[in-house]
Amino acid sequence: MNRSVSRTFAFLALTGVVAMPASAADADLALTVYRAGDSGLFDGGSTPVGQGYTVVHERRAVRLRGGHETVVIGGLPATLDPQAVAIDLGGGTKILAQRVLSAGDIGLLHAHRGERIEVRGNDGATRAIGTLVDVDGNGIGVRSDDGGVIYLREFGSVHFLEGSHLGGSTLQVVVDGSAGNADAALTYATSGVGWRAAYSALLDDAKACRMHLTALASIANRSGRDYPGAQLKLVAGEPNIQHHPGPRPRMAKAMMAEAAPPPQYMPEESGLGDYRSYVIGDALDLPDASVTQVPLYAPREVDCERSWVHETGGSWFPSKPNYAPGNDSGGAGGVVSRLAFTVDDNLPAGNLRVLTRDRDGRTELLGESGIADTPKGRKVDVVLGNAFDLRVERERTAFDVDRAARSMTESFRITVTNSGDSARTLTLREHPNRWRVWELASSSIAPSVSKPDLLEFRLKADANGKASVEYTVRYRWTPADE
Repeated sequence: MNRSVSRTFAFLALTGVVAMPASAADADLALTVYRAGDSGLFDGGSTPVGQGYTVVHERRAVRLRGGHETVVIGGLPATLDPQAVAIDLGGGTKILAQRVLSAGDIGLLHAHRGERIEVRGNDGATRAIGTLVDVDGNGIGVRSDDGGVIYLREFGSVHFLEGSHLGGSTLQVVVDGSAGNADAALTYATSGVGWRAAYSALLDDAKACRMHLTALASIANRSGRDYPGAQLKLVAGEPNIQHHPGPRPRMAKAMMAEAAPPPQYMPEESGLGDYRSYVIGDALDLPDASVTQVPLYAPREVDCERSWVHETGGSWFPSKPNYAPGNDSGGAGGVVSRLAFTVDDNLPAGNLRVLTRDRDGRTELLGESGIADTPKGRKVDVVLGNAFDLRVERERTAFDVDRAARSMTESFRITVTNSGDSARTLTLREHPNRWRVWELASSSIAPSVSKPDLLEFRLKADANGKASVEYTVRYRWTPADE
């Protein structure tokens, strides 16, 4: 929080402060919520956070006294970006200045400087009536109607005589215009609100890989205010956003309330520049410190592909031929379980939970993985975890270097052990990387893939059985390579 900026505006001697008769709950709200890549927004807690990005379009009814005055609009999010607020009061009203006051570390009252209050003691007697002008860790300062300021260190309660008295941030707009009622149109950016996709895939491996896919949008609100009856537009993609860090709010701990999914109506999807947008068809409540889920697509049955992969080394080559005998990459290793599928829908980035039914009929988790923004028709390939029943042993069986002929050969035996009760076909990925020029001299099984940086074998291991493959690669180089 930039406290010096807040103190600069606390407090200008303006002619008066006009309260907003409408509360945030009465507002006409529309939110454009951008996808949040950071998972901290969805963690439990009631403290406002500076993650996520949302543009809020909001209408408030205001009453103008006429002339030079300050309009107070309260109940705005604690994570509001003070440099991204626009207000339109209609023709005939001139906006001279605007400022945002936030609660920050000091608390709720800090965002209401400039509003008229009544301070009462513990006995209920009035201690002061006037304008709140200052707040610190020990007390408050109140300017009385005669211009004097009294500082109160001990008091029982504070009563708002005007203004919203709501938490979060407060917008003060200095205007000059005619008296009457006005419809204030607000547009502002805030952190603390974001969304991401939440996918659930229930596998059916009875005959072939088939799964029941459910797609939801999880919308998190940790902005410090409620958004009742909001029209929502969700934006998928990665626009360049310069995040405002927002104030440091008071720390508090609570679990986020998770709202039950609403009825199964489907959002309207369309393009938005380089991104995708999803317009929710009905108004929804977004309480503060909550995660609300809405459907993205209707559930559907999807064909899928299971694979089990063991990979040795990586796609890199040394600056010159490597004939050091110790570079054998031997030993035992685990096997990664993967799932792949393709759908005819655009899949915004989010988390995928893969489930299966156990013998007792209960649904259990197989694995969880994040997926990136995936256009329709593109394959999704995710890691579920490490397979318990599958192990791989890799042994170098031969190694020979002929410096005069500028060549070397290297041989390996790879053995797969399957202790499970069903057969598995494993993908073994090898990366010959002693030098960039090589050839497959021999192999007991033909490779399924052969590239300049990859050899791939598919090996079936029966239940409670073993299978192996042996291969030899030959490297060659020139005098200029040494």
